[in-house]
Amino acid sequence: MKAHTVNSRREFIKKMGQASLAAASVSIPTSSFLSSCSGGSGISSTADTVILLWMAGGMAHTETFDPKAYAPFEKGMESKRLLSSFPKVPTAVDGLYFSEGLEAIGSVMDKGAIIRSYKSADLGHILHTRHQYHWHTCYEPPQTVQAPHIGAWIAKELGPANPVIPPFIAMGQRFTVGEAEELKAFHTAGFLGSEYGPFLIPDPSSGLDSVKPPQGMSLKRFEARYKLYKELANSNKLMEGGSSYQRESLMRSMEQSYRLLNSPESSVFDLSQEPKEKYDIYNTGRFGLGCLTAKRLAMNGARFISVSTEYEPFLGWDTHENGHSRLVKMKELIDRPIAQLIKDLDESGHLDRTLIVLASEFSRDALLEGRPGNKVKDQVHQPDKIEDEKFYGMHRHFTDGSSILMWGGGIKKGLVYGKTADERPCSSIENTVVIDQVHQTIYHALGIPPETHYTIEGRPFYTTPDGHGEPVLDLFA
Repeated sequence: MKAHTVNSRREFIKKMGQASLAAASVSIPTSSFLSSCSGGSGISSTADTVILLWMAGGMAHTETFDPKAYAPFEKGMESKRLLSSFPKVPTAVDGLYFSEGLEAIGSVMDKGAIIRSYKSADLGHILHTRHQYHWHTCYEPPQTVQAPHIGAWIAKELGPANPVIPPFIAMGQRFTVGEAEELKAFHTAGFLGSEYGPFLIPDPSSGLDSVKPPQGMSLKRFEARYKLYKELANSNKLMEGGSSYQRESLMRSMEQSYRLLNSPESSVFDLSQEPKEKYDIYNTGRFGLGCLTAKRLAMNGARFISVSTEYEPFLGWDTHENGHSRLVKMKELIDRPIAQLIKDLDESGHLDRTLIVLASEFSRDALLEGRPGNKVKDQVHQPDKIEDEKFYGMHRHFTDGSSILMWGGGIKKGLVYGKTADERPCSSIENTVVIDQVHQTIYHALGIPPETHYTIEGRPFYTTPDGHGEPVLDLFA
């Protein structure tokens, strides 16, 4: 028991000192220091805050927000008949249908828009964490420098809206599961510095514990340890080889975390303050409580908040088998809390300045792996005829079309943008959107110019590769 207590204290000091366990786990080259910045002006913002609802693991668009022809399970049915294993249901927008199980989210689509033509990058052999890295940073791995997460860019460019609340908070993803190091690789501010990295809350149900000293440690003892940690940071023993810029950024991240610890505003993480009936609506599990925490953070000055269903290989949306039955449970996890998040922010007047984005790294199909004409190695066996229900659903990775949902922050209401084919392959066939457009659309809403960049290791590093990304202006009202 004593050893466990010491370990918890060390982990807490580490978190407070670096604002993020992920930021602590990646090395910073000595030569990678920030030397200059260039950005334009004149963009009027329509949002102050972004909430990313991350469907980690590959959410099938034909089973969720872009349903195709429904084929109910029949023993011995041909796999090629399977385009959707759920019937479609109407939404609040005339002519817009979702798949069964997403009725609550459908009821708030008159407050938002859907992109039905997102196409993931061709990164060769499909790995979830490679595509997640690409989605969150807009850069294909590996990079010669650490590419910042989009949340870090936003924290850097806009600064804190509330000096006490961390500008970038990431909830729901643990780093003790499979592919942990790969997940850490993009949960970082990279060369921008630790102060802009994510404040990580793996379990939102215990989020308040993230801003308190470990149980059994007095505030006086914690302050003594904090003082010692600052001395170590100043002596460069924690970041051997790091630049002076990175050391100073680390110190600022420590000070920011310490301010939160001692501030009454840390109560934003205390979900017991919510009325029971509201708490119960959100409480579908860690993701649902993450949505509740995101609401409270958005109303109290956070800049970028991500809530993940969590990526763990072969779990969640990573439906390598039992696709239909697994999606029944995933829809129960997300449907009610997401809809309530939209309603609550709308009723409080915060939705107008809060951009909410729901996305996944790629989609899925029953037969195709990768995309048509550029097939990659099959990772899942799918028989020609389905005799067992575990093969009923979408099990292979599909990168040629998927859906992204957006609400608030200046986005048009009731808009359907883009289209995928109704027959296999269900690829994007109209107004295709790629990742640099998604990033620049978010930056545009926040008033961050597309030419924003920093010089790192003697070359410009833009928010999107080469600064060529353009926002999808048709999405804005």
